[in-house]
Amino acid sequence: MRAIRFLTLALAIGSPFILATGGHAEMTTHPYVGLWVTADGYVRHNLLPGNRYDEARGTRESAYRGRYEVSGTRIEYWDDTGFTADGIFVDIDTLHHGGMILHRRK
Repeated sequence: MRAIRFLTLALAIGSPFILATGGHAEMTTHPYVGLWVTADGYVRHNLLPGNRYDEARGTRESAYRGRYEVSGTRIEYWDDTGFTADGIFVDIDTLHHGGMILHRRK
């Protein structure tokens, strides 16, 4: 019961760190942290070091926020509204996600 109260509190205050069993709470290092952008600049994924992301679309900054997990070259997203998505890093500077191709902004 105490764990449920903590989780509820963490979600209520928007904490980027949620204690859980399993692998989702682990903070890992990977080479993909940074800004990823479509060729037209419309979609921008900012993969933050704490396994959180912030996605902008067009003029709408922070259109979607949530957490992500990288396993090898695969990325999984869980946005704060409950939507899930995934993608594949085809090389160190290219991400295929939801029918889009995003490139690392340097």
